[in-house]
Amino acid sequence: MAARIRLEDRECPLSTTLGLVGEWWTVLILHDCFDGYSRFDEFQANTGISSSMLTSRLKTLVDAGILERRPYQERPVRYEYVLTELGRSLRPVLVALAAWRNAQLDPQERSMILVDSQTGREIEPVVVDASTGDRVDDPRYVYAAGPAAGPEMRERYARATPAIRARASSSPQV
Repeated sequence: MAARIRLEDRECPLSTTLGLVGEWWTVLILHDCFDGYSRFDEFQANTGISSSMLTSRLKTLVDAGILERRPYQERPVRYEYVLTELGRSLRPVLVALAAWRNAQLDPQERSMILVDSQTGREIEPVVVDASTGDRVDDPRYVYAAGPAAGPEMRERYARATPAIRARASSSPQV
């Protein structure tokens, strides 16, 4: 039985983003793309994904405009899958996911780290506001209904009273 999808979930950028790229295999394929891999056999070798699942994931990513499918060989025709501008814009998302997990581990337990390619120095990424440079993990930054929000989304944020937001901001911060 399919789960009931709320209207606000269809409007929510978190829900819609996860609907496109939140599946486990999709994240691994994107990770491969950012590492420079672009061919079906490379994705399959690196991830261990079945060919039918890989075909399905690649089609979804191409249909969503995240990858571009283009031929690299004529006989037989073979295709590579290259990140589009939209796809490249997902890099900070994957970087943040990896950084979040690495922050839970002791440095010697990290199997993959982000480094400056010129110096080799390990990087600890943070998300900041582009205008001010302030870190956005501070509880003073909250979500609110945006201009395109429908009635359900507006109601959700109208219910987020100051008391509810105060509870959220008093939660222990990492």
